Amino acid sequence: MRSLLTAAAVSLAFTLFLTPVFLRLFRRWGWAQVIRTPDDIHNPSHSAKRGTTTMGGTIFIVGAIVGYLVGCFVGNNPPTISGLLVIWMMVGFGAVGFIDDFMKVRRQRSLGLTGWRKIVGQVAVTVPFGILALQFPDAYHQTPASGYVSVFRDIPVLNLFALGVVVGWILYLIWITFIGVAWSNSTNVTDGLDGLATGIGIFTIAAISLSTFWQFQQTCVGQALVPNYQPACYTTRDPLDLTIIAASFVSALVGFLWWNAPKAKVFMGDAGSMAIGGVIAALSILSHTELLAVLMAGAFIIGPGSVILQRLYFKLSRGKRLFLMSPFHHHLEMRGWQEITIVVRMWIIAGMLAVTGIGLFYVEWLSRT
Repeated sequence: MRSLLTAAAVSLAFTLFLTPVFLRLFRRWGWAQVIRTPDDIHNPSHSAKRGTTTMGGTIFIVGAIVGYLVGCFVGNNPPTISGLLVIWMMVGFGAVGFIDDFMKVRRQRSLGLTGWRKIVGQVAVTVPFGILALQFPDAYHQTPASGYVSVFRDIPVLNLFALGVVVGWILYLIWITFIGVAWSNSTNVTDGLDGLATGIGIFTIAAISLSTFWQFQQTCVGQALVPNYQPACYTTRDPLDLTIIAASFVSALVGFLWWNAPKAKVFMGDAGSMAIGGVIAALSILSHTELLAVLMAGAFIIGPGSVILQRLYFKLSRGKRLFLMSPFHHHLEMRGWQEITIVVRMWIIAGMLAVTGIGLFYVEWLSRT
């Protein structure tokens, strides 16, 4: 518990009090946001935001790592492979986003990496994660990830290795890569209004951290498992360490939100939004709650879902639009909604989905006791 509280406190203090220091450096380096306002689409005018400091995601990435390491040291809980794998996804996806941000700033254009180059970078981060996550068994033969698809825990009938080792590895890596790429791009698309992705990320990852803490309280380690009996306990390898890194990241986001809330003093950029997606993907995989995360992080699906629907409807209707503009939060802007209204109501939706996910998680546990 000491590690958990220390990690959260340090991460919060880091981003809350040191963000102004980083902003002065970023302004000196010319890290200013480039806003696209095309004339052929009557989109909400965000031109007033042009020049706002960007790449702020690097601040809460560093803050989360610092808080995590200090918490581990203070509580005498050395980092585990699970915690390090979450950091790998956070930093790896953040690096892909940083390259995209840097290209935009350097060229003073709103176009950075192409979509396929982003995906290549995301795959390059996710595949090593997937391979390492099935290594490093502990004394109870538990690896960080598993070869199963999971909801509240692994689903026995959905064994990806049921058809053999070779086919199993292919299916497993495709599944893990899909999760990583999907969440990274979903959070990236959602980051379009001041504080929107930050607030949703806080609710989502806080909910996941509650589930990993409950897994720590109800771990199967040390319990004699009866054959052919599905216990109420959990086989997550390092639930406490996952909770520590999740709490560090959430606290870093809370401190960052102070400066990112409307009217934002700093934008997280693709470096931050992709890092949030990486953390959600890693935590859901390592806590064996991959499909439950779709509900907990459902607010991050609204934006990309509206983009997909817009494109499908445009093709099927031969040029008509389902929304005035996608993602959906820009559609609401064009309907006359104030930015702060959209952001707060999306936070409310995110909170309700996160609470619903935790509720179902707990009900499933009760059904087994």
